[in-house]
Amino acid sequence: MTMRECYEAIGGNYEVVLGRLHSEALIRRFTLKFLEDQSYLQLKQALENKNYEDAFRSAHTLKGVCQNLSFDRLYEVSHELTELLRDRTGEQPGIPEAMEKVTKEYEATIEEIKKLQE
Repeated sequence: MTMRECYEAIGGNYEVVLGRLHSEALIRRFTLKFLEDQSYLQLKQALENKNYEDAFRSAHTLKGVCQNLSFDRLYEVSHELTELLRDRTGEQPGIPEAMEKVTKEYEATIEEIKKLQE
């Protein structure tokens, strides 16, 4: 699988990230590094613990990483969740549904990125 094919599969914007990082080798390096990013796991744990401050921080971090790597689909759903968590005061309507979307896109993204290692 090429980097371009990976980006197509995850709903990312390869041209934008190439313009930002200027090298397919760097794109590959940072894309594979995403597999080690703990933001999603921290987000999931924080929501399970009803710690909305940490959940906001983790969602915001995940959103930023996705934006920098031009993982557009995952960025969009993590942005939606970040906004729902922004006030950090408690369970807001829509948070569980938004987290489901994040989980779906995150898992699909990870699955495609892992194919780069094969």
